[in-house]
Amino acid sequence: MTCLHLLLTLVFAVSLGTPVEIQRPRGVPLTKKPFYEENKPFTCLDGSRTIPFDRVNDDYCDCKDGSDEPGTAACPNGSFHCTNAGYRPMFIPSSRINDGICDCCDTTDEYNSGAKCENTCKELGLKERDVLQKMAEITKEGFLLKQQLIEEAKKGREEKQGKVTDMQENKKQLEEKVEALRTVKETAEQPEKEAKERHLKAWEEQKAAIRLEKDKAKMAEAFLELDDNADGFVSVSELQSHAELDPDADGTLTETEVQGLMGGAAQVDTSTFESVWTNIKDKYHSESQPEEPAPVETPPEEVKEPVVDNDSEPFPEDDISEEEDEDEDDEDDYHEDDDKVLPTVKTPEKSHEDGEAMLPYDPDTQTLIDAAQKARDDFEDSEKALREMDDQIRNIEKELSFDFGPDAEFTYLYSQCYELTTSEYIYRLCPFNRVSQKPKYGGSETNLGTWGSWSGPENNKYLVMKYEHGTGCWQGPNRSTTVSTGSFITSTVPFTLGVFLLSVSLCGR
Repeated sequence: MTCLHLLLTLVFAVSLGTPVEIQRPRGVPLTKKPFYEENKPFTCLDGSRTIPFDRVNDDYCDCKDGSDEPGTAACPNGSFHCTNAGYRPMFIPSSRINDGICDCCDTTDEYNSGAKCENTCKELGLKERDVLQKMAEITKEGFLLKQQLIEEAKKGREEKQGKVTDMQENKKQLEEKVEALRTVKETAEQPEKEAKERHLKAWEEQKAAIRLEKDKAKMAEAFLELDDNADGFVSVSELQSHAELDPDADGTLTETEVQGLMGGAAQVDTSTFESVWTNIKDKYHSESQPEEPAPVETPPEEVKEPVVDNDSEPFPEDDISEEEDEDEDDEDDYHEDDDKVLPTVKTPEKSHEDGEAMLPYDPDTQTLIDAAQKARDDFEDSEKALREMDDQIRNIEKELSFDFGPDAEFTYLYSQCYELTTSEYIYRLCPFNRVSQKPKYGGSETNLGTWGSWSGPENNKYLVMKYEHGTGCWQGPNRSTTVSTGSFITSTVPFTLGVFLLSVSLCGR
């Protein structure tokens, strides 16, 4: 991946009048002139030996460091200083002296080769000064932009701190309101609960009375069915005709077993049949109701084997895209649907026991229910508002806790995202959050790391951002990304992905 990287250096070139040439041996820079004094012995700059001065630049290498031949090609490790008046001075290897190629713009390296060189230092100097001037203007613009961002960050931070302070005060008031509404709710729910319990109790009593009447009707009907001779009595023989009453389920209802059901009596009338009915009603089959046919067992359906296409292959597990980590952000599992409360049902639900609907609540009970529901709604609305305020405070405090640089100049990048599209992927950088990679032509997104820390050198840790704990590689480490921010400070367009250098740890690469 190739990213735009701007390196801006401001250089000032000052020229006062006409350059004055200070006499010194050929190839010696002005800074080293004091070591080359005529009429005095010359000591090699490495201190290895001292030689007569007339052996300097005599085309014979006497010093190991080549310092006695700064203006000839005699020493393989020597260097020649180009004065390049009007341009930038420079050093070239001594092997390039008099080699027929002009290396110094002032032509001083080809003093004895016969090469036709022109002094181009003036033209080069003018071009360089023009470039440096433009770079100085860019640097100034970048600096002004940086100062503007610092001021905006400072102002924004003060506003957020003030907002948090105000919200903390409002939160206290809202907490008091929540507690007050909680008390109102609990106070309203108590009479509601008691009224519902009374209503339910009355309904249960009513159902019990209905069931008793139905049971009495069934008992009277059963007595008439069992009294085959209509003499007003149910005898042992008449009860013995109902084999389903057999207590031991051996298929035979004996006279002794019938007498046991009848409490030892030979016959019972309507007034004493009630005790017998208690013993037989769970098993008794009314003669007026036809017997239900026994259920017919149906053979289980045959499980059909799936048709296998031998020419097809199953999807390999490796083709399954990796699931993204839930960096996101990750602080609340709260959902708005959690606050939804089912509305009060004015007509009670059907009884599970007999399928009959409970009678509607009376007006007084319904009034209590409505009042309690309103108290619940008010309490839940205020509690929801308190949660939302907590979320806002927590998010602002989280932002305020970030290290956005020595002067908070990186604050602008917070909550921003930038994309870079290559031939294969779309890279997405959300500073102080995460880095991701998504195939350009469809596919799942891969987490390349979530915000970790500043990881630059000790003298400037803000040159590098570290994003860690991305999606894990197959049987390998988690992906991570480093982001170089060194050029953004002075760039005139500082907030595009182009000014960042991404270094991503990819699996198997």
